[in-house]
Amino acid sequence: MAPNAIDQTRRMLSLVTYLRDRPGARIDDVARAFGITADELISDLDVLPMCGTSFRGGDLLEIDTDGERIWWRNADALGSDTAQPLRLASDEATALLVAARAVATLPGLRESDRDALRRATAKLEEAAGENAGASSRLSVTFESEGGVFADVDRAIAEQRRLWLRYYSPARDELTEREVDPIRLFAVGHTYLEAWCRLSEARRTFRLDRVAEIRLLQEPADPPPMELRDLSEGLVQPSAEDPEVVVEVGPGGRWVAEYYPYDSAEELPDGGLRVTLRTPDPASLRRLALRLGHDGRIVAPRELADSAREAARTALAAYGE
Repeated sequence: MAPNAIDQTRRMLSLVTYLRDRPGARIDDVARAFGITADELISDLDVLPMCGTSFRGGDLLEIDTDGERIWWRNADALGSDTAQPLRLASDEATALLVAARAVATLPGLRESDRDALRRATAKLEEAAGENAGASSRLSVTFESEGGVFADVDRAIAEQRRLWLRYYSPARDELTEREVDPIRLFAVGHTYLEAWCRLSEARRTFRLDRVAEIRLLQEPADPPPMELRDLSEGLVQPSAEDPEVVVEVGPGGRWVAEYYPYDSAEELPDGGLRVTLRTPDPASLRRLALRLGHDGRIVAPRELADSAREAARTALAAYGE
């Protein structure tokens, strides 16, 4: 089961102290000590060099590995008594404090984490001094996605099943299903990857399309599976896949949001000319029917003709 964001943050904070006291530590030994795989440890090490005492760079952790051992090059400089105390610029203090207060209001957040966040916020306010003033005049509130995120995060942490009512814009319908969460990730939007009990397959759900969510008492039990590499995006069409061109009006602009595409050109009427690739162009006939007067398939011609014929057949059935 993939760790949630809070657990990973805790681990990385502990990892900094661990590495400071063990220069040249072996990757296998560190992974074993933290109860994670070597690949998960390497993933953490890819993030740590972007952390430090300043958002503007300069005082960042210089951590690297030769594939066998881990070295923290500037541990003494950042951890010594002569290191400069934390100083936040006004924009840094504002961003941190506004974000911290907003996260503290998330529904479903564990009270222990909420209390810890409040204590950290108080320390930030003290460190920021006068620069903390601007943050008190700003606020951020989370809409429904924030509550969904909190419930999913809790389900992952407690390894519990979820019940969802989920909206699919391609089919324009709401479905109800039970899912076993695997992980949260962000690729443009925030997604839940889970084992869907309805389809008996791995499925991906965009959090802002979850209409309703409930945390169930049943334990989550997804089958063993290898996590997908998402470094190149959520959906990764091949360059060899056939090219399809779709023109949509203003009411069909959601196509560019829902389908991965090569290009999206603005049209004079406020619509888009979308070029995309798919291994099964025939599957886009349903998209054409869903769009109705809001769009049409332009190329390839055979697919456009097929979509028009499907539309004529559907209209004839209504006439009967």
